[in-house]
Amino acid sequence: MRILVTGARGMLGTDLCARLNGAHEVIPLDLPELEITDTAAVLARLEAERPEMVIHCAAYTQVDGCERDPARAFRVNSFGTWNVASACQKIGAAITYISTDFVFDGEKGEPYDEFDKTNPIGIYGRSKLAGEKVIRGMLSRGFIIRTAWLFGVHGNNFVRNILSKAEEGGPLRVVADQVGCPTHTVDLAEAIAGLLESPLYGIYHITNSGSCSWAQFAEEIIRQAGLSAQVIPISSAEWDSPTRRPKDSRLRHLALEMQGRDNIKPWQEGLAEFLSIYRRE
Repeated sequence: MRILVTGARGMLGTDLCARLNGAHEVIPLDLPELEITDTAAVLARLEAERPEMVIHCAAYTQVDGCERDPARAFRVNSFGTWNVASACQKIGAAITYISTDFVFDGEKGEPYDEFDKTNPIGIYGRSKLAGEKVIRGMLSRGFIIRTAWLFGVHGNNFVRNILSKAEEGGPLRVVADQVGCPTHTVDLAEAIAGLLESPLYGIYHITNSGSCSWAQFAEEIIRQAGLSAQVIPISSAEWDSPTRRPKDSRLRHLALEMQGRDNIKPWQEGLAEFLSIYRRE
């Protein structure tokens, strides 16, 4: 399959291109080769490349930055997705759109499945949900993949930050009242690769299995890395952030369960794999 990947040098995009190369013809694009907010440029590039599938990873993912600059969040995450979807519609390409657990408000009290009502409480979630609506409204052949708490060796993320601070030796204050599903980008890329040949387009929740709080995540990072820093659990109210985050954004992989394909490894194993790669690099 001829696959174009936007945001190809990002944390997920890099692992995704590495996984797809060889099995598919991959066209990796990122800034400055493709500015997704430029309608004419997106259409011209996709018409020139003629991919069969576009995996749309490019996004503005700085959650606090989205709150401070909503116009940028919607311009990139919503309008940019509109441009990519329009170009896919014109050339007859399918699309895979990477979305987020932040489309939910976190009040359900149990894991969200793909059929639950969305209700984002922040700008990032609203802008990504707007992208979902564009995809569903314009294209009949599209995968919408909601994922969460991504970490990988090719970008800045929570695991890298905890390792850096733990190596400095001081105690770490980490939020303990938000729960979610940590996800290694290598495992997400593998799951996406397995989905691409399916005719069952629609919404999928894909994360590593299991869940934890941010504080529990930090403790496991420190334990597996063999470090000795102390984790001090704090509340969300004590954390300096302009963003309201869902307190329980666990995702259930119901679409994969129904197909007998929910076999993604636990997040602790994904973390161990990350640390192995991290040490080698």
